[in-house]
Amino acid sequence: MRSLIEDRTARARIRDEALRLFAERGPDAVSVRDIAAAAGVSPALVMRHYRTKEGLRDAVDEHVAAVFETLLDQVTDPHGTKPLDSKLATTMAEIVIAQLPADSPIPAYLGRMLLGGGPVGNALFARLYVISRDALAGLAAAGSADTGDDPAIRAAFLLINDLAFLMLRPHIGEVLGVELLSPAGMRRWGTEVLSIYRHGLGGAANLA
Repeated sequence: MRSLIEDRTARARIRDEALRLFAERGPDAVSVRDIAAAAGVSPALVMRHYRTKEGLRDAVDEHVAAVFETLLDQVTDPHGTKPLDSKLATTMAEIVIAQLPADSPIPAYLGRMLLGGGPVGNALFARLYVISRDALAGLAAAGSADTGDDPAIRAAFLLINDLAFLMLRPHIGEVLGVELLSPAGMRRWGTEVLSIYRHGLGGAANLA
């Protein structure tokens, strides 16, 4: 029994180290031997769990997408532990960052995979788009959002904004002079983003 538990633990450790290394260097620059060394296992064990490096990349993609799905449940589930209005005052990107460790490789991994193109990145973006579309539909069903005249475009627009924030967060924080992971930074960012989403760049005066 102990060996089975250790084996499952090794499988997760391999995936997590692959995610970190892929984010740092890009998948093409990382070998199975690199991943095995980082995870403290043999290359043979990596192959036993994932068969090929492509199988491991697929597992990392699945893991990242699952993280987004879990975090977005906080937005779309009206029976969550936080009041709905409080949850709606936060963008998907803010929710992701608030829940992930500060040193999480997920934002950097997303950047490499999505900007690098290719079938893997395209498939991952398509899955994230479905998550964004479903989240928007959930908010609309709860009476807390408007899907607009073209819900497909609106879902893509919201997703792109959030992904840009996730991938460019270090640069944004540097030019603004604020740590975006701090309560003050998140409040400052969230307040302005929500205002734009509600009133557009013209502000509330244009709605009068």
